[in-house]
Amino acid sequence: MILSMFIRFGFFLAAAFMHSKCMAAEFDCLIEPTQMVEVGSSVTGRIDRVHVKRGDWVKKMQILATLESNAERAASELAKFKSLQVGPTRMAESKMEFSRKKLNRRQEMASQKLMALQDSEDTEAEFRLAEAELQIAKENRQIAHLEFQQQNSLLDLRTIKSPVEGVVVDQGVFPGEVFELGSNKKYIFKVAEMNPLRIHVILPKNVFGELKHGMSANVTPEIPQGSHYSAKVNMVDRLIDAASGTFVVFLEMPNPKLEIPAGVKCKVVFPELDGNARKNN
Repeated sequence: MILSMFIRFGFFLAAAFMHSKCMAAEFDCLIEPTQMVEVGSSVTGRIDRVHVKRGDWVKKMQILATLESNAERAASELAKFKSLQVGPTRMAESKMEFSRKKLNRRQEMASQKLMALQDSEDTEAEFRLAEAELQIAKENRQIAHLEFQQQNSLLDLRTIKSPVEGVVVDQGVFPGEVFELGSNKKYIFKVAEMNPLRIHVILPKNVFGELKHGMSANVTPEIPQGSHYSAKVNMVDRLIDAASGTFVVFLEMPNPKLEIPAGVKCKVVFPELDGNARKNN
């Protein structure tokens, strides 16, 4: 009877030992946005309109706000009109064509000794001048086209667009206020990129070298409760903090439905890590 109990107890210890060896490492983590972008303007100006508000989901290159731009828009329209002008070029072409025909007639008459050579040379000079005027007209039209592109670029600077797809988390400037470069108001909107999310994990130095880029992980966030998600190692810090004996690892976790909020704690499990590396929480 006693021998049988010892045998069963031995099997229990062996099973418990094997179970502890097979358990994957579990660590505390924090869910963060992939990046937090402070969207401002590269030019100073008064806020004319805002098109979004805090909490709105915005797409990449979506217009967030516009600065007052009446003068810039007028300059752009003027430059566009100049770039479309064809009158000066057509006039120069007509003048050159007339000069060419005149030169041909004078050269033929000069060859037949019907007019002075000087008159023929003067006509040729007029033709060369008309040819130069046509070239100037074409160059001026090209310059006008470049000026139109420049004015359009300046006008575009007064349209504030989101550089990422994400959620508006803060608004720093409102309609009627002036956004000035170098002022205390550093941004017009703050946008958080929420898909994918970044998982911030602090790991002990005894697992350094065991985590590789692309390694799978299972993440359990506090919210929504009871949910589990897959993530992959995106970056492993190469610097170990001497004071704490830890290093940082970042994971990337898809969040296409935006059901996972940022700023919440979580637990992460690396199935490929040995159970002896498990953190005691």
